Amino acid sequence: MSNRITSVLLVVIAAPLAAQQPFTLEQVTAAPFPENLTAAPAGGKVAWQLNARGVRNLWVAAPPDYQGRQITSNTEDDGQEINQVEWTPDGQSVIYVRGGDFEMGREDPNPRSNPAGVEQVIWIVDSGAPRRLAEGHSPAVSPKGDRVAFVQKGQIWMAMLEGDAKPAQAVHARGSAQSLRWSPDGTKLAFVSARGDHSFIAVYDPAASQLRYLDAGVDHDGDPVWSADSRQVAFIRVPAAPEIFGPQRTAEPWSIRVADAATGRGRQVWKAEPGRGSVFHGIVARDPLMWAGRRLIFPWERTGWLHLYSLEVPSQGAAPGTPLDLTPGEFEVEHVTLAPNGSGLVYSSNQGDIDRRHLWRTAVDQAGATPVTSGEGIEWSPVVTSDGKGIAFLRSGAQLPARAAILVANGEPKDLAPGSIPSDFPADRLITPQPVMISATDGMLIHGQLFRPRNLAAGERRPAVVFFHGGSRRQMLLGWHYMYYYNNAYAMNQYLASRGFIVLSVNYRSGIGYGLDFREAIDYGARGASEFNDVTGAGLYLRSRPDVDAARIGLWGGSYGGYLTALGLARASDLFAAGVDFHGVHEWNVEIRNFTPSYDPEKQQEVARIAYESSPIAWVKTWHSPVLLIHGDDDRNVPFSETVTLAAALRKQGVEFEELIFPDEIHDFLLYAHWVEAYHATEEFLRRKLMP
Repeated sequence: MSNRITSVLLVVIAAPLAAQQPFTLEQVTAAPFPENLTAAPAGGKVAWQLNARGVRNLWVAAPPDYQGRQITSNTEDDGQEINQVEWTPDGQSVIYVRGGDFEMGREDPNPRSNPAGVEQVIWIVDSGAPRRLAEGHSPAVSPKGDRVAFVQKGQIWMAMLEGDAKPAQAVHARGSAQSLRWSPDGTKLAFVSARGDHSFIAVYDPAASQLRYLDAGVDHDGDPVWSADSRQVAFIRVPAAPEIFGPQRTAEPWSIRVADAATGRGRQVWKAEPGRGSVFHGIVARDPLMWAGRRLIFPWERTGWLHLYSLEVPSQGAAPGTPLDLTPGEFEVEHVTLAPNGSGLVYSSNQGDIDRRHLWRTAVDQAGATPVTSGEGIEWSPVVTSDGKGIAFLRSGAQLPARAAILVANGEPKDLAPGSIPSDFPADRLITPQPVMISATDGMLIHGQLFRPRNLAAGERRPAVVFFHGGSRRQMLLGWHYMYYYNNAYAMNQYLASRGFIVLSVNYRSGIGYGLDFREAIDYGARGASEFNDVTGAGLYLRSRPDVDAARIGLWGGSYGGYLTALGLARASDLFAAGVDFHGVHEWNVEIRNFTPSYDPEKQQEVARIAYESSPIAWVKTWHSPVLLIHGDDDRNVPFSETVTLAAALRKQGVEFEELIFPDEIHDFLLYAHWVEAYHATEEFLRRKLMP
């Protein structure tokens, strides 16, 4: 029978079933996803991006009513992202970058295969049509409001915001420029000069056409931040060391240094202690290191949990003080913002609610925090308005999708663009996932979220699917996720549950949210694949449930989740009947070289041996369950060759596999159409293989 006839029969057979479903995949993925929430330096305004079915546009809202309005007019799902959103100092215009590779910094992706090509461009928009400024990325607007510095091909350029002058290269230097930061008085520009095995902090003086490196050393210097008087630059120094592909709980301690911008002379003002916290681990913030008056704010894992610390900068020659833990307790701090004038901090964490995020407020000089939000919702990415009266943030819930909101004074949170959510979005038909704990086969307790179909009858057994997130530095939550990739995955898990599957989403070891030791799990990934204990533990948990058909348990996941899907099918095909592998890692020795080209398996044979044995490709001989392989061939995170090699091995072994390949698409699919096509293929494959 031909593939076409088979497809027609499947459509005919599935049609009556589909007619009974409460919503479609297109409906549950249709809500626009907000990102890049940014507060203006003046006027109390905020800006953010909405991605509506792949059509990306900027929105702004202003006091007193904070009624969001769209300020760009893109109309196509063209795969060109908007990112790096900046305000001009007067709060009248928004500068942003459209197009390009914001994650890996490689050639501009072209997922629509546009024969004319694509480019990465910096734009400015106010009340009229957007105006092109220059080709490049990483714009930094001068506090004087006259120019924007940016990066093009690793070098620093300048473009004037008014007039007809063409953009010009300002700095010709070795290395690749990153993290451009203007001094508060607008006279100098600090930046990171990345040079492979080391990096420097540099300061450029446009008026004097002078470049100075600050306190140069052999290590990795980064995250520069200016003092309020524009005289000093603080930065983080991480000791140079060989790349470790596995758990790293300790290392040569990192430090904070302060340098004089005029002379370049620097000094160490604080150094992490040996042991826990000696490895630098960042937060989600514009500046992981923040300068508030006489104090520096920074993240540290001294207690085994990622907290915010405050340190008074010692005077020249004085001994470093003891940093103050602003956020004590067994929880993780994640999204952080410093209020205007350094008056306080607002951050998200899972304090008291381990599988959600809520907002908290704290002073910069005393421990303890006050809750800003609570309940069964999820809140993240806070920003404080320039007048200090409002906190804007992004929020979601188990049913309601991600959206931008604001809390002014002591009022109730208000959505900034409620009309942007489609009227047929099926919020009232979504289920609330249940928090569950499962035991891995080595005894470790693992958090998960269980999606049970609404129409599940007493005594009925349903097919089940285990979902693994990617990363692995991620955590799935009890609601719509704060990252676009996993927002889509949450929608897919809801859709699978609506189609009759029991779905278990697993927060396996080496993910975030549960402390340093959980994230840096012993022998995880390329060092031994200890997460496989969580994979089999999830399968055995489902097998033990009275509502699960033990013979019909499947897997699905993307990236690191694709790796665990393939590993589960390869090593436990008797437990897992089928799976869908989105751009998964299949041979660690290939993946490691993608991020560290200097890695040579021949020179590290024992490391390479363990990495290979931790890979699905090493276990193909015990793989017999069918799999659907999905991959974009311009993937910069997981080389497309990973799927090419696995497919050849499966074919040789006689294992049934199907494939869905997207030419010119990257890792985190840029086209909404590709997400929908991939998810339809996933549901259809799992239904064919697992449904009675």
